[in-house]
Amino acid sequence: MPLSYTAFNLRFESDLPIPGLTVSPHTEAADVAVRLGAPPSWLGEVGDAAQQEYYVNPNCDTSGTPLLRVWLLGERYFRLRYADGTEFVLDRSGTRVWATWPSSLTLEDTATYLLGPVLGFILRLRGTVCLHASAVAVDGQAIALLGPAGAGKSTTAAAFAAYGYPILTDDIVGLSRENGTLLVQPSYPRLRLWPTSVEALYGRDDALPLLTPTWDKRYLDLTVADYKFQSTALPLRAIYILGPRQSGLDRPVVEPVSPADGFTSLVTNTYVNYLLDKRMRAVEFDVLSQAASRAVLRHLTPPDSLVSLRELCGAILEDYRRLPRA
Repeated sequence: MPLSYTAFNLRFESDLPIPGLTVSPHTEAADVAVRLGAPPSWLGEVGDAAQQEYYVNPNCDTSGTPLLRVWLLGERYFRLRYADGTEFVLDRSGTRVWATWPSSLTLEDTATYLLGPVLGFILRLRGTVCLHASAVAVDGQAIALLGPAGAGKSTTAAAFAAYGYPILTDDIVGLSRENGTLLVQPSYPRLRLWPTSVEALYGRDDALPLLTPTWDKRYLDLTVADYKFQSTALPLRAIYILGPRQSGLDRPVVEPVSPADGFTSLVTNTYVNYLLDKRMRAVEFDVLSQAASRAVLRHLTPPDSLVSLRELCGAILEDYRRLPRA
């Protein structure tokens, strides 16, 4: 019997359990059908002439294989192949996805792709603009923590979670519009953390379970202990752009950002932007223009130490609570 899940306001139906998602039975038809462990039955009939190269990641693994290659299959499908042999096939409408992986990898490995860049691409195909960010619920509104990989988005969100604040989403902030308001959609109740962040937060780098047996990244389960997951969408109120850590600072520095500069930062830090076509770019421009003009934009420079996470959260909250009511 298929399993049902909800994430980013979409209903997923899968033939196998998806690690990281919580089963949420529903009677409505699924928005996205997921098939794990087998390719579509017609894939073997697709000739080379029908496969058009769409994207090649410029970075390669140690064997010289690109980290990601993407092809268009005719007019209706995309094929994604990662360097480790994991493959996904998606339709252009973002309603069906197939995943396969080599015997040396696990379902958990595949889920890291599925709930990361593949899900981000599904959202983009369906018209949802995605920021490379995490989001925290504060006073009934969403604060986005924006920045490139390694900026500390998930770590800062985990610090907020430890202080009792509900988490909306990690790594992908999906923006939707409702009656002129930008909403941040909830993803799923997990935060992914590197061992250095786990040690800074909990005193040991192995204090949290591994995402997969083949990787050293770990996860915080927001359904346990005193943690909270925000399961309903909230209006986007503020975006804090995380800058590089700086030595010599006594405390975090929060500075205002103009809408023009903020728009540039938002565009730079969109999710899976390397796979966008002209239609998706146009939707992105429209939504991010609204975000830059209506949300409060701040640049945040943290001290050069992970042990200052309490001060980092405090600086964000102090600044946020000085804002006029939306």
